[in-house]
Amino acid sequence: MRPHTGASADVLRYTAFATDPRGGNPAGVLLDAAGLGDDEMLAVAAKLGYSESAFLTAPPEGLGAPGRAFTIRYFSPRAEVPFCGHATIATAVALAERIGPGDLVFETRAGTVPVTVTEQDGTLRATLTSVEPRISGVAEEDVREALAALDWPATDLDPELPARIAFAGARHLVLAAATRARLADLSYDFDRLEALMRRLDLTTVQLVWRESATVFHVRDPFPVGGVVEDPATGAAAAAFGAYVRELAAVPAESVSVLTLHQGEDMGRPGVLTVELRPGDPRVRVSGAGARIPEPSGS
Repeated sequence: MRPHTGASADVLRYTAFATDPRGGNPAGVLLDAAGLGDDEMLAVAAKLGYSESAFLTAPPEGLGAPGRAFTIRYFSPRAEVPFCGHATIATAVALAERIGPGDLVFETRAGTVPVTVTEQDGTLRATLTSVEPRISGVAEEDVREALAALDWPATDLDPELPARIAFAGARHLVLAAATRARLADLSYDFDRLEALMRRLDLTTVQLVWRESATVFHVRDPFPVGGVVEDPATGAAAAAFGAYVRELAAVPAESVSVLTLHQGEDMGRPGVLTVELRPGDPRVRVSGAGARIPEPSGS
């Protein structure tokens, strides 16, 4: 088995949903994790400290074009997660720099996720297609507990965007703030929110504020991953696209494109593009990516 010390030296660092390495959401990417066990992958992710890191191994037989299909696993500093959007985008950009833009296929614990990478004016941009999403209700007492952990009064919620649990590879509780100021003021009870999220099997809480019909600002507390806040969350963006469609907030008969701004309140601005197509329940999430320079002395 490959030793942890050697594997960690091979980990690449990329940001997703930004062209500036100082923006977006950073992820570790290990393009060859063959031979690493679960504990070793978790140790690599914990050492990096990013919200998630991605680990590639050989694909199932018959999946995708040779050399462009992979099995991918995602680890936060605390645990494995079934799907991670930003680490998928980061991995796709890292691969495209080495094997060229085009189509990729990733087999995840949540299902098969196709990704297409394009290049324009020197910028690589990846688009993932989610597994089929689903939306479910959430008990009023669970919403009250979430608000108590966040220290948000119920009157600060947007009544036109009701609380739901949204899934597009991972589960997220969607809560909509009535004002941008409410969204910006985030100081929550880490342990209390984590306990609720573990009970409901949530990956993040997707906090949103609607600027316009197609523009939203979002934040994602991620205590179950050992991270206070995720800077740009592709899995939650996919789930949110399904949520918006479920509420009939976008027309069903035409393509809808949503723009999600995330990370601004953390000083790591990123932009996530969400596309909904008529007749296709899946959600497409797009963003740019960039390599993060190695830390000095590494």
